Amino acid sequence: MKSSSGPIGVFDSGYGGLTVLKELVEELPAYDFLYLGDNARAPYGNRSFESVYAFTLQCVKYLFDEGCHLVILACNTASAKALRTIQQNDLPTIDASRRVLGVIRPTAEMIGRITYTNQVGIFATAGTVNSASYVLEIEKFFPRISVYQEACPMWVPLVENNEIDTPATDYFVQRHINQLLSQSGEIDTIILGCTHYPLLIPKIREFVPPHITILQQGEVVAKSLKDYLERHPEIDAVCSKNEKLRFLTTDSSENFDKQAEVFFGRSIHSHTVSVGSL
Repeated sequence: MKSSSGPIGVFDSGYGGLTVLKELVEELPAYDFLYLGDNARAPYGNRSFESVYAFTLQCVKYLFDEGCHLVILACNTASAKALRTIQQNDLPTIDASRRVLGVIRPTAEMIGRITYTNQVGIFATAGTVNSASYVLEIEKFFPRISVYQEACPMWVPLVENNEIDTPATDYFVQRHINQLLSQSGEIDTIILGCTHYPLLIPKIREFVPPHITILQQGEVVAKSLKDYLERHPEIDAVCSKNEKLRFLTTDSSENFDKQAEVFFGRSIHSHTVSVGSL
């Protein structure tokens, strides 16, 4: 593995992590970033813990080999199912000086400053909901907060198939909002626990009462990473700062580039790579 400074790695199972990367670049414009989307094996949401862990570890190792000393799992499912095991079991063996961070903990740390009723809702994939990662993380920081979850299995395919402004999206968005809010009439904050969901915010806003705060992760994670680097100068020192962006995918780069613009907000040029057993 390369020992000199390198980019900050950003990993996602597909496109959604680009909504996080967009905010990271805005918050930390001087830094280099290397994005890897495991599109060939996406989506991760309904896969087993074992599969998500194995795939995520392969991609983290790939980013390490590309010179990344710090990797952000910009994927809620990977953060929920693989992060802790990688941090505790794999990093000490691979390289104890390297770091892997997720998106769930920064969001959990922020929620106590936002909710007034201590009633919080979460929209996420089935894998993230079943892991109860948000429930557990929020309980660590704010035991008084009650958390209500709603799995939204159709939201990701609707976004990726550019079906945002259709009757089908209206139906599924309204349905899951109603099911979440039926669990508690006191919910005043909703976490979008999947990085695809920010693209649905205008639609979500149509059906969510205006007094409810909708929290998307990109801005939270970006501010959290900036703070982390300030508190860990030894990590910051090995993050290269040439304002460079690179994009990798395990599937068709042509398809990735077309879809990525929707999530990242501008055109990109990616390269296809082979990771693990692919």
